[in-house]
Amino acid sequence: MSTSTATSADALGTPVPVLSLSPVVLSVPGRPVDLQVRVSAPMTGTDLPVILLSHGHGPSNHLSSLNGYAPLANFWAAHGFVVVQPTHLTSRTLSHLVADAPGAPDFWRSRAEDMTHVLDRLDVIENAVPQLAGRIDPTKVALVGHSLGGFTAALLLGAGLTDPDTGDVVQLVEPRIKAGVLLAAPGRGGEVLNGPVAEQWPIIGAVDFSTMTAPALVVAGDKDDPRHFTDMGPQWHADPYTLAPGPKTLLTLFDAEHGLGGIAGYDAAETTDENPERVAALARLAAAYLHTQLHPGAPTWQTASEALTTGPDPVGRVESKDASAQGTAPRRTRR
Repeated sequence: MSTSTATSADALGTPVPVLSLSPVVLSVPGRPVDLQVRVSAPMTGTDLPVILLSHGHGPSNHLSSLNGYAPLANFWAAHGFVVVQPTHLTSRTLSHLVADAPGAPDFWRSRAEDMTHVLDRLDVIENAVPQLAGRIDPTKVALVGHSLGGFTAALLLGAGLTDPDTGDVVQLVEPRIKAGVLLAAPGRGGEVLNGPVAEQWPIIGAVDFSTMTAPALVVAGDKDDPRHFTDMGPQWHADPYTLAPGPKTLLTLFDAEHGLGGIAGYDAAETTDENPERVAALARLAAAYLHTQLHPGAPTWQTASEALTTGPDPVGRVESKDASAQGTAPRRTRR
């Protein structure tokens, strides 16, 4: 482990053993199948903050479900967070059950509502996991989403959405969520949404980031080329930072593609940029950001970001804007 990596880890404390339980099953009226979640938690500690983790929509059957994102969930749980991972209706594990259900295939509303159901039943989840009862602080809730999960996170953090079917503006903001991390999230719509699959996913271009006021860390890979949606290039994934008001922070990871080094699973074959060190750094930086947001004044984020994004071998670069800053549209560039 490099000196900078060790320093950032120290800021989060010493990792502890993790317990993980799945599935915890929640019956939700009107949902075509029960909502199943995985809960990962540290074996020790009290007043534990919660991270809701929204999976993406990748090619694997099981990574886009409660069984994915172990490199992140395990790290965060080992460093004091309770991580709750639902299986959204977009998961390939459910395709044969929900193909004709209302909201298919993107289930954009259901994905966001899954997180509200989790928060509504947090006490049930807490009591279902051995040794966890009484150890969660329900006032300290954060949200992380990757790819399509980043889209879901944007809605829960305050972004508006124009329903493609009705034209109505929908707000699904969840005020119990205090801060979020958007990992390789989709960007804007409009004329830039001109890629070959854009017409199949009109919902992607329907988001208005100008109302996403909650604090958020936006993570974008500088080699994450979204050509299937747009010719804007990797900067499209920075739109949730660029177009949203502050407080926001942008972490641009060097040489990272859409998998950000392999966050969706250990040794996932479809990861195009496998880099365990990048994944470890991202896990630390996201945890440090959320720790500081949930514990105002804590130096965790400053310590970790300085250790990992400065010096001779930085994993990326960081920029921020405060609550007074409004979103601005950058000049469009073509590849």
